[in-house]
Amino acid sequence: MSEITNAYEQLPEDGAPKALVILLHGLGSNGRDLISLSPYFAAAGAGIGFVSPDAPFPCDMVPPGYPDSYQWFSLQNRDPHEMQKGVETVFPILKSFIEEQAKKYELPLSKIALCGFSQGTMMSLYTAPRMESAMAGVLGYSGAMIGAAGEHKLPIRLVHGEADDVVPVAAYAHARETLEAAGYDVSGHTTPGLQHSIDEEGIRAGIAFLKQVLSE
Repeated sequence: MSEITNAYEQLPEDGAPKALVILLHGLGSNGRDLISLSPYFAAAGAGIGFVSPDAPFPCDMVPPGYPDSYQWFSLQNRDPHEMQKGVETVFPILKSFIEEQAKKYELPLSKIALCGFSQGTMMSLYTAPRMESAMAGVLGYSGAMIGAAGEHKLPIRLVHGEADDVVPVAAYAHARETLEAAGYDVSGHTTPGLQHSIDEEGIRAGIAFLKQVLSE
């Protein structure tokens, strides 16, 4: 089984974060892409560190010659059962990485939030509620929920473009309804005209959420 071997970091000057956001990229991307959000999310509070790993598997949907394209699991077959198998396979890898970061920075899971984009949101929504103890929260952009809700009822904020032609906005409604029915505190919004991306309104919503869950 592959492991996460590379991650990009943006840490406080003293290198000792008081809280941590782990950023999980989408299909075909890499950790370097999402770490670029850290200067914006840093407005959520002093002392927050950011870590953005490369997913453990090379992306199987890009042409040869793109060595920096990774995936959490394959999406060549989008049958829900196959997607759930993919999430379940990579779950222990991501879980171990989160635990390593908690140990490295001497932080409880309650001071670590997950922030995902697209496939990274799928992994965040599955993984965070299934950790040994509750994490601070999940901030998910342009993603979807795979499988049932997990055990820990942590805060979740979802943001999705209504013109998303990669992960249709119906995925936002499904995730929100499923999580709320299971007793989760879910907030978020959809944005008219926004495609598969993150806009300024989404960044502001993310900053406010991280400030809320990491300052408590």
